Amino acid sequence: MQLTQTVKPFVKWAGGKRQLLSIFERFYPVQLREGRIRKYIEPFVGSGAVLLHILQNYNIEDAYVFDINTDLINAYIVVRDEVENLVDKLSKLEDDFLKMDEERRKEFYYGVRDMYNQRHCTSESNVERATQFIFLNRTCYNGLYRVNHAGLFNVPFGNYKNPTICDAKNLRTVSKLLQKVHIFAGDYSESANYIDKDTFVYFDPPYRPLSATSSFTSYSKHDFTDEEQIKLARFFEQMNDRGAFLMLSNSDPKNVTPNDDFFDNLYGKFHIHRIRARRAINSKADGRGEISEILVTNYIEEVKKDE
Repeated sequence: MQLTQTVKPFVKWAGGKRQLLSIFERFYPVQLREGRIRKYIEPFVGSGAVLLHILQNYNIEDAYVFDINTDLINAYIVVRDEVENLVDKLSKLEDDFLKMDEERRKEFYYGVRDMYNQRHCTSESNVERATQFIFLNRTCYNGLYRVNHAGLFNVPFGNYKNPTICDAKNLRTVSKLLQKVHIFAGDYSESANYIDKDTFVYFDPPYRPLSATSSFTSYSKHDFTDEEQIKLARFFEQMNDRGAFLMLSNSDPKNVTPNDDFFDNLYGKFHIHRIRARRAINSKADGRGEISEILVTNYIEEVKKDE
Protein backbone atom coordinates (compact mmCIF):
# COMPACT_ATOMS: atom_id res chain seq x y z
CA MET A 1 0.00 0.00 0.00
CA GLN A 2 1.30 3.42 -0.94
CA LEU A 3 1.85 5.77 1.98
CA THR A 4 -0.15 8.98 1.58
CA GLN A 5 0.81 12.28 3.19
CA THR A 6 -2.39 14.21 2.54
CA VAL A 7 -3.31 14.50 6.22
CA LYS A 8 -0.99 15.49 9.02
CA PRO A 9 -1.42 15.90 12.79
CA PHE A 10 -3.01 19.21 13.79
CA VAL A 11 -0.55 19.60 16.69
CA LYS A 12 3.22 19.43 16.94
CA TRP A 13 4.27 16.87 19.53
CA ALA A 14 7.53 15.74 21.10
CA GLY A 15 8.33 12.26 19.80
CA GLY A 16 5.75 12.46 17.02
CA LYS A 17 5.75 9.45 14.69
CA ARG A 18 5.09 11.06 11.30
CA GLN A 19 8.69 10.54 10.18
CA LEU A 20 8.46 6.81 11.01
CA LEU A 21 5.20 5.95 9.25
CA SER A 22 6.83 4.30 6.23
CA ILE A 23 8.85 2.09 8.60
CA PHE A 24 5.93 1.33 10.92
CA GLU A 25 3.78 0.28 7.99
CA ARG A 26 6.16 -2.59 7.27
CA PHE A 27 5.44 -3.96 10.74
CA TYR A 28 1.65 -3.72 10.72
CA PRO A 29 -0.05 -7.13 11.05
CA VAL A 30 -0.91 -8.80 7.75
CA GLN A 31 -4.52 -9.06 8.95
CA LEU A 32 -4.72 -5.24 8.85
CA ARG A 33 -3.26 -5.07 5.35
CA GLU A 34 -5.72 -7.71 4.13
CA GLY A 35 -8.72 -5.87 5.61
CA ARG A 36 -9.49 -8.47 8.26
CA ILE A 37 -8.89 -6.10 11.20
CA ARG A 38 -11.61 -3.44 11.44
CA LYS A 39 -10.94 -2.00 14.92
CA TYR A 40 -7.95 0.16 15.88
CA ILE A 41 -6.99 1.50 19.33
CA GLU A 42 -4.35 3.97 20.55
CA PRO A 43 -4.09 4.16 24.35
CA PHE A 44 -1.60 7.11 24.13
CA VAL A 45 -2.82 9.11 21.13
CA GLY A 46 -0.45 12.13 21.30
CA SER A 47 -0.30 13.83 17.89
CA GLY A 48 -2.19 10.94 16.29
CA ALA A 49 0.18 10.48 13.33
CA VAL A 50 -0.27 6.69 13.30
CA LEU A 51 -4.02 7.04 13.89
CA LEU A 52 -4.45 9.35 10.89
CA HIS A 53 -2.26 7.18 8.68
CA ILE A 54 -4.26 4.05 9.46
CA LEU A 55 -7.63 5.78 9.09
CA GLN A 56 -6.78 7.06 5.62
CA ASN A 57 -5.06 3.90 4.37
CA TYR A 58 -6.88 0.93 5.88
CA ASN A 59 -10.45 -0.32 6.17
CA ILE A 60 -11.09 0.59 9.80
CA GLU A 61 -14.71 0.72 10.93
CA ASP A 62 -14.16 1.81 14.54
CA ALA A 63 -11.25 3.46 16.31
CA TYR A 64 -10.75 4.32 19.98
CA VAL A 65 -8.17 6.75 21.32
CA PHE A 66 -7.19 7.71 24.86
CA ASP A 67 -4.87 10.20 26.52
CA ILE A 68 -4.41 11.57 30.03
CA ASN A 69 -3.91 15.08 28.64
CA THR A 70 -7.45 16.40 28.94
CA ASP A 71 -6.79 19.50 26.84
CA LEU A 72 -5.37 17.42 24.00
CA ILE A 73 -8.46 15.21 24.13
CA ASN A 74 -10.72 18.27 24.21
CA ALA A 75 -8.95 19.54 21.07
CA TYR A 76 -9.56 16.21 19.31
CA ILE A 77 -13.25 16.32 20.21
CA VAL A 78 -13.60 19.92 19.04
CA VAL A 79 -11.83 19.14 15.74
CA ARG A 80 -14.20 16.20 15.24
CA ASP A 81 -17.45 17.89 16.31
CA GLU A 82 -17.03 21.68 15.95
CA VAL A 83 -14.33 22.18 13.34
CA GLU A 84 -15.94 25.21 11.66
CA ASN A 85 -16.20 27.13 14.94
CA LEU A 86 -12.58 26.22 15.67
CA VAL A 87 -11.38 27.31 12.23
CA ASP A 88 -13.21 30.62 12.62
CA LYS A 89 -11.59 31.40 15.98
CA LEU A 90 -8.11 30.20 14.97
CA SER A 91 -8.10 32.12 11.67
CA LYS A 92 -9.01 35.37 13.43
CA LEU A 93 -6.32 34.72 16.03
CA GLU A 94 -3.76 34.04 13.31
CA ASP A 95 -4.65 37.21 11.41
CA ASP A 96 -4.24 39.34 14.53
CA PHE A 97 -1.05 37.62 15.68
CA LEU A 98 0.80 37.84 12.35
CA LYS A 99 0.21 41.60 12.17
CA MET A 100 2.08 42.14 15.45
CA ASP A 101 5.77 42.90 15.81
CA GLU A 102 8.00 40.55 17.82
CA GLU A 103 7.52 42.26 21.17
CA ARG A 104 3.74 42.42 20.78
CA ARG A 105 3.66 38.75 19.77
CA LYS A 106 5.66 37.73 22.80
CA GLU A 107 3.42 39.74 25.12
CA PHE A 108 0.32 38.28 23.47
CA TYR A 109 1.67 34.72 23.76
CA TYR A 110 2.26 35.01 27.50
CA GLY A 111 -1.18 36.56 27.91
CA VAL A 112 -2.80 33.54 26.25
CA ARG A 113 -0.61 31.22 28.31
CA ASP A 114 -1.77 32.91 31.51
CA MET A 115 -5.41 32.52 30.48
CA TYR A 116 -4.79 28.89 29.58
CA ASN A 117 -3.27 28.24 33.01
CA GLN A 118 -6.33 29.69 34.73
CA ARG A 119 -8.33 26.67 33.50
CA HIS A 120 -9.92 26.02 36.88
CA CYS A 121 -11.02 29.62 37.31
CA THR A 122 -12.82 30.20 34.02
CA SER A 123 -16.00 29.04 32.34
CA GLU A 124 -14.65 29.18 28.78
CA SER A 125 -16.18 26.91 26.15
CA ASN A 126 -14.53 23.78 24.79
CA VAL A 127 -13.89 25.58 21.49
CA GLU A 128 -12.16 28.51 23.24
CA ARG A 129 -10.07 26.04 25.22
CA ALA A 130 -9.06 24.17 22.06
CA THR A 131 -8.24 27.46 20.34
CA GLN A 132 -5.85 28.43 23.14
CA PHE A 133 -4.31 24.94 23.16
CA ILE A 134 -3.61 24.90 19.42
CA PHE A 135 -2.38 28.51 19.40
CA LEU A 136 0.13 27.78 22.18
CA ASN A 137 1.21 24.57 20.47
CA ARG A 138 1.90 26.35 17.18
CA THR A 139 3.73 29.32 18.72
CA CYS A 140 5.60 27.90 21.74
CA TYR A 141 9.23 26.80 21.73
CA ASN A 142 9.73 23.63 19.65
CA GLY A 143 6.04 22.71 19.87
CA LEU A 144 6.58 21.13 23.27
CA TYR A 145 3.81 20.30 25.68
CA ARG A 146 5.33 20.52 29.14
CA VAL A 147 3.81 21.25 32.52
CA ASN A 148 5.28 21.68 35.99
CA HIS A 149 4.23 19.66 39.01
CA ALA A 150 1.39 22.11 39.64
CA GLY A 151 0.03 21.19 36.22
CA LEU A 152 0.78 24.61 34.69
CA PHE A 153 1.94 24.87 31.07
CA ASN A 154 5.36 26.52 31.19
CA VAL A 155 6.88 26.36 27.68
CA PRO A 156 8.37 29.72 26.59
CA PHE A 157 7.57 31.74 23.47
CA GLY A 158 8.88 30.21 20.23
CA ASN A 159 9.51 33.37 18.18
CA TYR A 160 8.69 31.91 14.75
CA LYS A 161 8.58 34.31 11.82
CA ASN A 162 5.31 33.17 10.21
CA PRO A 163 3.79 30.30 12.20
CA THR A 164 0.80 28.45 10.74
CA ILE A 165 -1.80 28.70 13.48
CA CYS A 166 -4.86 27.79 11.43
CA ASP A 167 -4.40 25.14 8.73
CA ALA A 168 -8.08 25.13 7.82
CA LYS A 169 -7.84 22.55 5.02
CA ASN A 170 -5.99 20.04 7.18
CA LEU A 171 -8.28 20.61 10.17
CA ARG A 172 -11.34 19.88 8.04
CA THR A 173 -9.76 16.74 6.59
CA VAL A 174 -8.77 15.50 10.05
CA SER A 175 -12.32 16.21 11.22
CA LYS A 176 -13.73 13.91 8.51
CA LEU A 177 -11.37 11.10 9.50
CA LEU A 178 -12.24 11.47 13.18
CA GLN A 179 -15.96 10.89 12.60
CA LYS A 180 -15.46 7.16 13.21
CA VAL A 181 -13.21 7.67 16.24
CA HIS A 182 -14.34 7.35 19.87
CA ILE A 183 -12.25 9.80 21.93
CA PHE A 184 -11.65 9.44 25.66
CA ALA A 185 -9.73 11.36 28.32
CA GLY A 186 -8.19 8.70 30.52
CA ASP A 187 -5.39 6.36 31.43
CA TYR A 188 -4.24 3.75 28.90
CA SER A 189 -5.72 0.97 31.06
CA GLU A 190 -9.23 2.17 30.16
CA SER A 191 -8.65 0.93 26.62
CA ALA A 192 -9.02 -2.63 27.99
CA ASN A 193 -12.79 -2.18 27.81
CA TYR A 194 -12.60 -2.22 24.00
CA ILE A 195 -9.73 -4.59 23.17
CA ASP A 196 -10.51 -8.04 21.79
CA LYS A 197 -9.02 -10.57 19.38
CA ASP A 198 -10.09 -8.53 16.34
CA THR A 199 -8.27 -5.36 17.44
CA PHE A 200 -4.96 -3.78 16.40
CA VAL A 201 -3.49 -1.74 19.27
CA TYR A 202 -0.53 0.64 18.98
CA PHE A 203 1.07 1.79 22.24
CA ASP A 204 3.15 4.98 22.15
CA PRO A 205 3.87 5.71 25.82
CA PRO A 206 6.11 8.50 27.11
CA TYR A 207 9.58 7.32 26.15
CA ARG A 208 12.06 6.24 28.77
CA PRO A 209 14.70 9.03 28.81
CA LEU A 210 18.06 8.07 27.31
CA SER A 211 19.81 10.56 29.58
CA ALA A 212 19.05 13.12 32.25
CA THR A 213 19.05 15.93 29.66
CA SER A 214 16.79 14.17 27.17
CA SER A 215 13.73 14.42 29.42
CA PHE A 216 11.74 17.67 29.19
CA THR A 217 10.28 17.52 32.72
CA SER A 218 6.78 16.16 32.17
CA TYR A 219 4.01 15.67 29.62
CA SER A 220 1.59 15.79 32.52
CA LYS A 221 2.07 16.48 36.20
CA HIS A 222 2.53 12.71 36.66
CA ASP A 223 5.89 11.29 35.56
CA PHE A 224 6.02 8.03 33.59
CA THR A 225 8.74 6.27 35.59
CA ASP A 226 10.37 2.86 35.14
CA GLU A 227 7.73 1.50 37.47
CA GLU A 228 5.09 2.79 35.06
CA GLN A 229 6.93 1.19 32.13
CA ILE A 230 6.81 -2.13 34.00
CA LYS A 231 3.07 -1.75 34.68
CA LEU A 232 2.52 -1.04 30.99
CA ALA A 233 4.43 -4.20 30.03
CA ARG A 234 2.11 -6.21 32.30
CA PHE A 235 -0.89 -4.61 30.60
CA PHE A 236 0.64 -5.48 27.21
CA GLU A 237 0.85 -9.12 28.33
CA GLN A 238 -2.77 -9.08 29.51
CA MET A 239 -3.96 -7.74 26.15
CA ASN A 240 -1.80 -10.34 24.41
CA ASP A 241 -3.72 -13.02 26.31
CA ARG A 242 -6.92 -11.69 24.73
CA GLY A 243 -5.53 -12.41 21.28
CA ALA A 244 -5.28 -8.77 20.16
CA PHE A 245 -2.60 -7.64 17.70
CA LEU A 246 -0.20 -5.37 19.60
CA MET A 247 2.59 -2.99 18.61
CA LEU A 248 4.56 -0.76 21.01
CA SER A 249 7.36 1.75 20.51
CA ASN A 250 9.88 3.15 22.96
CA SER A 251 13.41 4.47 23.23
CA ASP A 252 16.35 2.10 22.96
CA PRO A 253 18.59 2.50 26.04
CA LYS A 254 21.40 0.74 24.19
CA ASN A 255 22.03 3.99 22.28
CA VAL A 256 23.89 5.31 25.32
CA THR A 257 24.31 2.24 27.55
CA PRO A 258 24.98 -0.88 25.43
CA ASN A 259 24.44 -3.28 28.34
CA ASP A 260 21.09 -1.77 29.39
CA ASP A 261 18.62 -4.61 28.79
CA PHE A 262 15.62 -2.93 30.43
CA PHE A 263 13.24 -3.37 27.49
CA ASP A 264 14.84 -6.58 26.23
CA ASN A 265 14.02 -8.15 29.59
CA LEU A 266 10.63 -6.47 29.90
CA TYR A 267 9.38 -7.64 26.51
CA GLY A 268 11.58 -10.70 26.14
CA LYS A 269 8.70 -13.05 25.30
CA PHE A 270 7.68 -10.88 22.34
CA HIS A 271 9.40 -9.71 19.15
CA ILE A 272 11.70 -6.70 19.57
CA HIS A 273 12.71 -4.87 16.40
CA ARG A 274 15.25 -2.05 16.35
CA ILE A 275 14.53 0.71 13.85
CA ARG A 276 16.33 3.93 12.99
CA ALA A 277 14.90 7.38 13.75
CA ARG A 278 16.17 10.95 13.80
CA ARG A 279 15.89 12.16 17.38
CA ALA A 280 17.55 14.48 19.87
CA ILE A 281 19.25 12.48 22.62
CA ASN A 282 20.08 15.59 24.63
CA SER A 283 19.39 19.31 24.66
CA LYS A 284 22.43 20.24 22.55
CA ALA A 285 22.30 20.47 18.78
CA ASP A 286 25.22 18.07 18.36
CA GLY A 287 23.21 15.48 20.26
CA ARG A 288 20.78 15.21 17.37
CA GLY A 289 21.06 12.41 14.85
CA GLU A 290 19.86 9.00 13.78
CA ILE A 291 19.46 6.63 16.69
CA SER A 292 17.83 3.29 17.39
CA GLU A 293 14.30 2.93 18.74
CA ILE A 294 12.52 -0.28 19.68
CA LEU A 295 9.32 -1.61 18.18
CA VAL A 296 7.68 -4.52 20.00
CA THR A 297 5.10 -6.75 18.32
CA ASN A 298 3.27 -9.80 19.64
CA TYR A 299 2.62 -11.35 16.24
CA ILE A 300 4.93 -13.46 14.09
CA GLU A 301 5.15 -12.78 10.39
CA GLU A 302 7.59 -11.82 7.71
CA VAL A 303 8.08 -8.06 7.87
CA LYS A 304 6.68 -6.35 4.80
CA LYS A 305 9.40 -5.37 2.36
CA ASP A 306 9.56 -1.96 0.76
CA GLU A 307 7.68 -1.90 -2.54
